[in-house]
Amino acid sequence: MPLPLQLPTIQNWSCHSCGGCCRQHSVEITPEERARITSQNWTADDGVPSHRPLFVRLGLFPWSPRYRLGNQADGACVFLDERGMCRIHGKFGEAAKPLACRIYPYAFHPAGGKITISLRFSCPSVVANRGKPIVEQKQELKLLEGLVVPEGAERTRPPEVAPGQRLDWPDTLKISGALDELLAEEGAPIVVKLLRALRLVDLLGQSRFEKIRGPRLSEFLQIVGLAARADVPADLATIPEPSRTGRTQFRLLAAQYARQDNFAEQAKGLRNRWRLLWAAMRFARGKGLVPRLQEPFVEVPFADLEPSFGPLPADADEILTRYLRVKVQGLHFCGRTQSGEPMVEGFQSLALVVPVVFWIARWLAAGSGRKRLATEDVARALAIADHHHGYSGAFRRPGFRGRVRLLARLDDISKLTAWYGR
Repeated sequence: MPLPLQLPTIQNWSCHSCGGCCRQHSVEITPEERARITSQNWTADDGVPSHRPLFVRLGLFPWSPRYRLGNQADGACVFLDERGMCRIHGKFGEAAKPLACRIYPYAFHPAGGKITISLRFSCPSVVANRGKPIVEQKQELKLLEGLVVPEGAERTRPPEVAPGQRLDWPDTLKISGALDELLAEEGAPIVVKLLRALRLVDLLGQSRFEKIRGPRLSEFLQIVGLAARADVPADLATIPEPSRTGRTQFRLLAAQYARQDNFAEQAKGLRNRWRLLWAAMRFARGKGLVPRLQEPFVEVPFADLEPSFGPLPADADEILTRYLRVKVQGLHFCGRTQSGEPMVEGFQSLALVVPVVFWIARWLAAGSGRKRLATEDVARALAIADHHHGYSGAFRRPGFRGRVRLLARLDDISKLTAWYGR
């Protein structure tokens, strides 16, 4: 039975046919979807390239075949036309597309007796908050919920708060609500709000919850919320610089977020792997020129990205605040959909996206000869970074999670946020 939806009231979205999702993502399809698309009898007369396969097989096991949609030579989906439109949608309607395409950019997360909805900010229209308010799309989202949320979702266990620390759903949602409250405060810039939220999760990670539940948890969250506000200095310039180890690990992390992993890049095979390995060595060293990882970037000196870039534009501050709040409200940072990450570790990982966005935005600005960030720099950097966050295979591996834990242990997540946010 469909569960009630919790919608992000601060977010708008409509598709504007930019075609970005059809160029960036590999779309795995079910056997039923493959059969349906095959029965549609696509030919070159429909504009589908006759020399490109409609489907590509995944995996190595013949007894369990998996397939994804094929690609054009530039990495775009084989069904994407020159106007940025889906040929399947255009000819047979939206319902004829693979479910993965219909869902994007939405993300559905079970939360006890309801389903929270978040969005992927790899879509430029989500970043720009363009389109119809999400709260006015409840009917369409209920339809998608029935297709994507499995039976028994109400029995999904809450994510751990920290390893070995699990609460029931009402108390778990109190914690996400406390984080959202800190991020929603008016009059404070995003860097300050994020530092407060990071301090809150740090205090949560040090706590034991055997007897802190129900009304006691509500009182506890009020106390640690006040402590988190008090612990962040009014003058962020007093926050120490990131450690040398933290800077090295952060540059490697930023390189992972800034790289391109679409079909066209993967098809380059061993040559592309050697290029990425060489780039990783240069990022680890942090000297000379920043390697050009994809089309928006140009090579600039690493040193040019370290000085202050001045205050963040108000519109950019709003974008990053909305990004974090939509992810937190939708539980799009922890639990089963994020490789089982506890709330503390998951939020630390999400928080790292912000200094990464600052760093990538600086790279874009410096590549254009500017020493101040524009809103467009931040918007473009966020779309690049969130394309990977929680979805790229590299971000699900132990090495990535170990890097987040190391940065948290060094207290470098807060220091990096303050350093690159200045």
